[in-house]
Order: sequence, then structure tokens, then C-alpha cells
Amino acid sequence: MNWGRSPAVVRAPATSANLGPGFDAFGLALGLYDQVEAGVTGGGLAVEVHGEGEETASAGERHLVVRAMRAAFDAMGGQPAGLALRCINGIPHGRGLGSSAAAVVSGILAARALVADGADLLPDTEVLRLAVDLEGHPDNVAACLAGGLTVAWHPAAVDGCTVSVADVVPGTEEVRGDRPAARPVHLLRFSVLPAITAVACIAPGAMATHEARAALPASVPHADAAANAARSALLLAALTSDPSVLFDATEDYLHQRYRAAAMPATADLLARLRRAGVAAVMSGAGPSVLALGPAGARPGQADRGPGLTAAQLGPADAEPGLAIVDSIAREPGIAWHVTPLKVDRQGATVQPRRTAEPPLEATWQGRSTNQDPEPGVHPAGGSTQGRATNPATHGPQSRECRGL
Repeated sequence: MNWGRSPAVVRAPATSANLGPGFDAFGLALGLYDQVEAGVTGGGLAVEVHGEGEETASAGERHLVVRAMRAAFDAMGGQPAGLALRCINGIPHGRGLGSSAAAVVSGILAARALVADGADLLPDTEVLRLAVDLEGHPDNVAACLAGGLTVAWHPAAVDGCTVSVADVVPGTEEVRGDRPAARPVHLLRFSVLPAITAVACIAPGAMATHEARAALPASVPHADAAANAARSALLLAALTSDPSVLFDATEDYLHQRYRAAAMPATADLLARLRRAGVAAVMSGAGPSVLALGPAGARPGQADRGPGLTAAQLGPADAEPGLAIVDSIAREPGIAWHVTPLKVDRQGATVQPRRTAEPPLEATWQGRSTNQDPEPGVHPAGGSTQGRATNPATHGPQSRECRGL
């Protein structure tokens, strides 16, 4: 295999899945990032982590970025003699902001960038397939990969057979994973209105996704499913064309109420924000909360009638109800970290390496960390028990990202 000489630098955004009613389908990329720099070495494995999850540097081959890179190298047909990896993490782990998606996306893209003909050996369609296969569900993966607002889904079965991607998008190939659960997947990317921004209330403690999923019932009433379908369609319209319906569009019937007992502080904050007229949702599986709205809009202002434009809702340089979100979050004395976030519109990108940074091998000379991890240490992105991991890829200009 022809290895590239220069290190690969990948930046991947945080993501919020579900957005209320869009359970396991909708994802939104946010302006909070992890950065990974990886290079091929003469042997061994060196891992350095800064920021969130610094303790995971000792995980060695179990580190989530490393696992994603190994899977991508296998898919391309070979493994390098050695790897050096530097992670600079800004995305909180286990908070419902897609840290595992960013880790896997970064790993897959970094591996592909380190191979001279990586784009041919691992095309975009296969990157998405591998990412979803590792993660187990496509919502965060799709948004991290494409940026903006995404809707991801598995094709329906027809006469007992799974519909292939080629049946839906001409010119693409169906790709299947090795696991029985692996299915074709595709996504559509939508441009969010420029005025839409977000305020994240990041929880002080973490919760594993599998724990939040365990709280969900096996079935829901038909009336709730019907109402949720209507809200999902409305949410797409609210974020792309008519923000006046955003508050109603973020009402959920499928998962948030069932998870309330597992994260009472999250449920309490969510209820108080919505009582104040804020279009707030549980971010992914929680425990963080995400408030959405047009920049400058006062809480409740966005639902004053259809056709209200972003310009009528307030100046573009203000944050959506940030003052009231912060004050409401501080009421019970819980240390929520409230921060405004822009919508990321690019997705994960491979970036040029900054020349001021020392070479990877020089930085890590004599610092191999390929030992077994300590008990309880999880790969970057948090615990992966009960799920695999995510990867993402290339950004909105890719044909596959626009409509797989």
C-alpha cells in the first residue's frame, strides 16, 4: 500500500441527533469540534490526547479513533507499520453531542487521507457504510459527515429483500457490512436557514447512550406515532423555510418523556425552557439540552404566526433567547454549561497541517502507548458498550452526502 508522507489533519463537528421528534433520523452539525492529527511511523502506536477525554490516551488499540482507523485500513487492504495520533478534543464525552461520531469520523477520514489512493479504495459511499456499521445508527454519523441538517434512513424491505442504494440513487453501489445488522443507508442534507442558531445546555455529568436507550418502551400508542410524524415533517420546514413553527415542530412523542426518569435534571430543564416558550429538545439521548431559534428572537416570538421572517425576528448577530436560557438553566443550582453554537455547514474536513506544529514522530519519540488500557478506560467518545461507533466524512459538496 502506498502511504502518504504527510500527516493527516481532520476536524469533525459535534452533532445533535433527534432534535425532538426526528428520532434516529434527524441530525444537526454544530460549531464545536474535535481535531485529529495522524501519521504513519516505522512501528508501534503512540496516542496523545488533549482536552476532553485525556485519560483515554492509555487505551492503545482500544482508543476509538484508533479502532476507526484500523477498520478503514482493513477496508482499504492493509495496515501501516506504525501510527502516531494526536487528538485535540473540544466535544464533551457522553453528553449527547456526538463525541463518538466525531471520533470515528475523524479516524476513518484520517486513515483514508494517509493512503495515496485512499479516495479510490474507500469511496464516500463506503465511508458512510463503514461509519454507520461502526456506530450502529446513522443520525449523528450523517450530520457529522455532511454538515447542516441531515435526515438518514435505511431503505425499506421489498418482498423480503432489502432495497439497495443503487435502486434509489442511480450510479451508486449497494454496500453491506460484515455484521448481520449492517444494512444499506443513505442520507439527505438540507441547508438550515442562516438565521438559525443553537444554545447548548451541556450537562455536568455523562450518560451512556445504551442506558438512555434502555428506558424506551417496545411500542408507543398509534396516536403518538402519528403526532410525531407530523412534528418531524414540520421540523424540516421550520429549520429550512419557516422558523415561525419551530416551537411546535420540536415537540416529541417518542422518546423524551420515557427518558425523563433516567435523567430527571434534564427533564426538568427541558420542561422549564418549553414553558418559557423556548424551542428546546433533549440533545440526542441526553443528558444535554439544545435550544433552537432564529438569532435575536425572544422566547415564544417564533410562534406568532406563519410567514414571520428571520429579519423580523431580530438582528442576525444576537443569540436566540440566550439570556433567558442561561437564567432558566441556573435556577435549580445545577452546573449546566450554557453556550451558544452556530450550525456547522461543512461537516468533517481534512485540513492542511499547520507548519508551526512539531512532527508527530518528534513529539512522541520514545512514548509508545500501545499497552493494554486500564480497567474502565473507554475509547475517545465515551463508553461504547451497547453500540459501536461513528465515522463521518466529506462535506456538503459530495454527491453522496447530498443524497445517499
